Amino acid sequence: MKIYNTLSKRKEEFVPLEEGKVKMYVCGPTVYNFIHIGNARPMIVFDTVRRYFEYKGYDVNFVSNFTDVDDKIIRKAIDEGVTADEISKRYIAECKKDMDAMNIKPATKNPLATEEICGMVDMIQTLIDKGYAYEKNGTVYYRTRKFKDYGKLSHKNLDDLRSGERTLLVTGEDEKEDPLDFVLWKPKKEGEPAWESPWSEGRPGWHIECSEMSKKYLGEQIDIHAGGEDLIFPHHENEIAQSEAANGKEFAKYWMHNGFLNIDNRKMSKSLGNFFTVREISEKYDLQVLRFFMLSAHYRSPLNFSAELMESAKTSLERILTAAENLRFLSKNAGNETLTDEERDLLDKSEEYVQGFEKSMDDDFNTADAIASVFDLVKFINTTADGSRSREYLDSLYKTLFRLTDVLGIIIDKKEEILDEDIEALIEKRQAARKEKNFALADQIRDELLAKGIILEDTREGVKWKKA
Repeated sequence: MKIYNTLSKRKEEFVPLEEGKVKMYVCGPTVYNFIHIGNARPMIVFDTVRRYFEYKGYDVNFVSNFTDVDDKIIRKAIDEGVTADEISKRYIAECKKDMDAMNIKPATKNPLATEEICGMVDMIQTLIDKGYAYEKNGTVYYRTRKFKDYGKLSHKNLDDLRSGERTLLVTGEDEKEDPLDFVLWKPKKEGEPAWESPWSEGRPGWHIECSEMSKKYLGEQIDIHAGGEDLIFPHHENEIAQSEAANGKEFAKYWMHNGFLNIDNRKMSKSLGNFFTVREISEKYDLQVLRFFMLSAHYRSPLNFSAELMESAKTSLERILTAAENLRFLSKNAGNETLTDEERDLLDKSEEYVQGFEKSMDDDFNTADAIASVFDLVKFINTTADGSRSREYLDSLYKTLFRLTDVLGIIIDKKEEILDEDIEALIEKRQAARKEKNFALADQIRDELLAKGIILEDTREGVKWKKA
């Protein structure tokens, strides 16, 4: 299995730190509002990466944090006249609802920054003791130039750098020894939440949070650190500087970053009116469609979101769901139980699509090509599965389709819906009318059922129904 490593700028063979195990940290959202579809992309991408590792038999320890103390959270709390804690708890709960609707597996651990302050204080103290950090008037800064490898992830030259947008400055550049130094701890302002520390009552800088939470829940060295490409600099660069200086060893072996999401070929922004939350999308589409859309391009490629592309994703997803539904229906009505020799040969052939899927996923998680293999399997199902097949053959194909779509987080195993007794009675009445060749009555009942939101389809194996 090969992974593109941002650190080396090339694909590398994946070799875990510990055989059979994967330690993976993914930077989570800052919880001050509903998550937007830009937040959804890394969630979906790295959930799929995790699922594929598990499919391959790895035990995955998957940690993804919530940043629940931040300037934006504090501003929102002030605007609403509530505490920052109330804002963060509210939007963590809403975020988890959206993640569940996108079929994102719960993380092994979702640490909250506010619950890990003691560990952050300890790490900052270690950095001070080692000469990598210094305190000025209650603010603690990191000595960027002291870390010799600074810039190795973003591939930036130190002298060309400017300190990042979220430096959490307090009283300006003049307090720093160097303009590139960034904040590890900052004193409280009036009305802000704060914690005790040896330097001042205050709160941690953004970057130190992930360094500490990754260390606490995964250890000093991890296999994979992941997030959106907007986090490469300064956030992930600063994480490396902090973690490697404090722990004295390589922080993460592989760095994975997903590409940007554009809306109608433009950057998403509220001022352009093209800003969409996941919740807003869910009002128009099942979020399985959003998930399928996100995986239809390679995770490192920029992805363009538009109504047309979502409609296309919906249509494509329906092809897969229809094939699964047909298999369930055929299996339920199958007469013979066991495989024939011909069916054994066909199942052997169907393994080609599994191999194609795995080859694509082994090549830096190429979900676009993996989905193409799923469609090859769907075509094979549609051409070889009918009412003459054995239940074992049909169930084997279903199991194969389920295994592949489950890696992608696409749910095909829908719970069977039960119809009301009066609807069942109407369907039976229509079947009787068809047998008696009373087609006028049969058509009348079909129209009546359609008005009730039930669509009928007559097949050789019997009548099928679905909700409109």
